[in-house]
Amino acid sequence: MTRRRVHTRANLLEAAFSVFAAKGFGHVSIEEVCEAAGYSRGAFYSNFSSLDELFFALYRERAELIAEQVSGALALDGPDLDVPAAVDRVTDVLLLDRDWLLVKTDFLVHAARDPEVARSLLEHRARLRRAIAERLGRARGHTALPAVLGDTDGAAHAVVAAYDGVTTQLLLDRDLGHARAWLKQLLTALLTDGSGTLDHTKN
Repeated sequence: MTRRRVHTRANLLEAAFSVFAAKGFGHVSIEEVCEAAGYSRGAFYSNFSSLDELFFALYRERAELIAEQVSGALALDGPDLDVPAAVDRVTDVLLLDRDWLLVKTDFLVHAARDPEVARSLLEHRARLRRAIAERLGRARGHTALPAVLGDTDGAAHAVVAAYDGVTTQLLLDRDLGHARAWLKQLLTALLTDGSGTLDHTKN
């Protein structure tokens, strides 16, 4: 892919992000994306075969960024994972952009109606859970998790579920500060004894 085409593709994705966030997937035409990006339909079709393909590329780009943010924040500790400190780092860097959450929600609804898209979405969510579970797994024997979560996979599912719940609330109340604080409290309670203090008595 040439540098110019890479630039064109990036501009189309950026323009599409703004248009999708403002109007919602299903209410946007290729022409509107092209107009927002300042390109012709030919430029669009040289990069994407359809709006569905562009939409998925946009979702994948942001989802991979979130997985990298979480992995990077969790990788800074040694084997003895400091859960409260790790939670602080994750929630401080985690993408909680309302426009992204609108696009993500549209993608979820789209996937719910299309089994093929749903499989792709599940794969990306599984990647995020694996990144979390892998880090928690490396800490086993050094840092105990609440027994109610079961294994590290169960803990990773709980973390992602907490993120989903907090971001849904953020879409409605638009209170970013509260969302970050609430996510910190939830994750700390989930991964410790609930007080923010690690329970080293559990195996």
